[in-house]
Amino acid sequence: MSDHLLVGLASVLILGILAQWLAWRLRLPSILLLLLFGFLAGPITGFIQPDHLFGELLFPLVSISVAVILFEGGLTLRLGELPDVGRAIFRLISVGALVTWLVAAAAAHFILGMDWSLSVLLGAILIVTGPTVIGPLLRQIRPKGYTSAILKWEGILIDPVGAVLAVLIFEAILSGEFGQAPSVVLGGVLQTAIIGVVFGALGAAVMIVLLRNYWAPDHLQNGISLLIAVSVFAISNELHPEAGLLTVTLMGIILANQKWVSIKHIVEFKENLRVLLIGVLFIMLAARIELDDVIALSWRGLLFLAVLILAARPISVFLSTWGTRLNLKEKLFLSWMAPRGIVAASVASIFAFELVEAGHAGAQQLVTATFLVIVGTVTLYGLTAGPLAIRFGLSEKNPQGILFIGAHKLARLMAAALQEQGLRSLLIDTNSQNVASALEAGLEAQLGDAISEELMDELDLTGIGRSLALTSNSDVNSLAALHLTELFGRAEVYQLPIKGGAEHHDAESHPLRGRMLFGQDKTFKFLVERLDSEAVIESTMLTDEFDYVAFQIKYDSQAIPLFVITANQQLIIYTTDYQPIPKPGQTVICVVPAGKTAAAGA
Repeated sequence: MSDHLLVGLASVLILGILAQWLAWRLRLPSILLLLLFGFLAGPITGFIQPDHLFGELLFPLVSISVAVILFEGGLTLRLGELPDVGRAIFRLISVGALVTWLVAAAAAHFILGMDWSLSVLLGAILIVTGPTVIGPLLRQIRPKGYTSAILKWEGILIDPVGAVLAVLIFEAILSGEFGQAPSVVLGGVLQTAIIGVVFGALGAAVMIVLLRNYWAPDHLQNGISLLIAVSVFAISNELHPEAGLLTVTLMGIILANQKWVSIKHIVEFKENLRVLLIGVLFIMLAARIELDDVIALSWRGLLFLAVLILAARPISVFLSTWGTRLNLKEKLFLSWMAPRGIVAASVASIFAFELVEAGHAGAQQLVTATFLVIVGTVTLYGLTAGPLAIRFGLSEKNPQGILFIGAHKLARLMAAALQEQGLRSLLIDTNSQNVASALEAGLEAQLGDAISEELMDELDLTGIGRSLALTSNSDVNSLAALHLTELFGRAEVYQLPIKGGAEHHDAESHPLRGRMLFGQDKTFKFLVERLDSEAVIESTMLTDEFDYVAFQIKYDSQAIPLFVITANQQLIIYTTDYQPIPKPGQTVICVVPAGKTAAAGA
């Protein structure tokens, strides 16, 4: 028995991480593969049986996991974004939520044939979208303008709103006083708001005091933050069901926006923990689904899904954004982004289980309909939202521009060369004189620290797909590369070599540094000395007559290649482990000796 449980638990973990890795490799929404693996392991093969593995602990574990995910989501929200999008966000989680609730409830009753009590409950459950699905899609699409901030805030704040509303409807059903639901909802919302604000603020305050007074050692700070979040979640839930979701969300928001202590290490820990929890939760919950119930919905299920996508979401978005500065394309894009995630799945599973236990016929249909919506919306939005954003001009398929960390002479010359080739360059520097020189040269530059989350949230990174850390300080370069990995991915974060020679290999393999640029000995000092000796950065279009071999002969092999731009405007960056040979028709950007020009040798 114990061996079987061990294999089952190990399988859940393995499948959860494997599905997310495969999704990353295939550039697919991770939840699609998580659901697929869960279906295969559960109802299709019967290999994983979550109820048998966890017993009565299953749903408490799900609840705590969802709380941790929402806490992590709250840590990503910046109040500085609200002046521009606050009105739209507030309407989406109020007016928009009400519209979605009413439309979904009516569709559940008239299309799926549910009684009104279950229909209203399902409508409340399907209000939520969630950071577990919105976040990965936004990182993949990277829409510009206000849409990204709106979707991020809505996805996190709508979860406790929908969950609390669903709990209140659920309690009305169990008590047999469904007709009293409006008054129950109003009273419950007020209680939840008070509990959430009080205990969310209390949890954040305790964490701040511990960190500010150094009462928690570094190696325990992540664990203590988890302890506090779970504690206030459990206390809040004891006072009022599901009030804990609002509590942990507000606790995260308060910690993210306070100025007294740094929480970057806590955010990173929670992000890693979230990946594990999402994988485990979706595998477990998908494994509990009965495929016969999904198939039984047939055309009615598809019609129900179509109503949510084509009616509920567009109506809620256009009503919520009426009179805002959003243009039509931005509103249409928001209308096409409402995938459901783990909160909907977990709440539906918990309620269905308890309603079935209480003798409510047809309650299992809640889970079936919810998972149909999750699979349908994640598949549709995951495969089409990116191309739609590109079509509307809100995103780029493969941005080629560069974010330069440093605005000194070396960075300015590189940025100018790329800008002349039609590629966007943006320079960041803490030195105001360097920034002023960049602006005078007609370059885009910003005064600030590249590791500042506030600055990165404010920057318009349209067309920017990678970063180059070019400061004279190797530690600063490594820190910037580490910070920007989350934004661009490790493959597109670069920095100057730390040292040449034998020590290069240790630097190259270090997991907390970017990819090393140009060559083993092409350090900041080396490149600056070349430029000081009157070398220049030059762009040269290669031809059949004047190819790369002829180019190097012209410069006695002293040219230092930096970039290659292909005929279709794709940028290739030279690194210590990748030294491509440019081809005719491509443009090579190099540091070359002064006094010679490529044209003279052509």
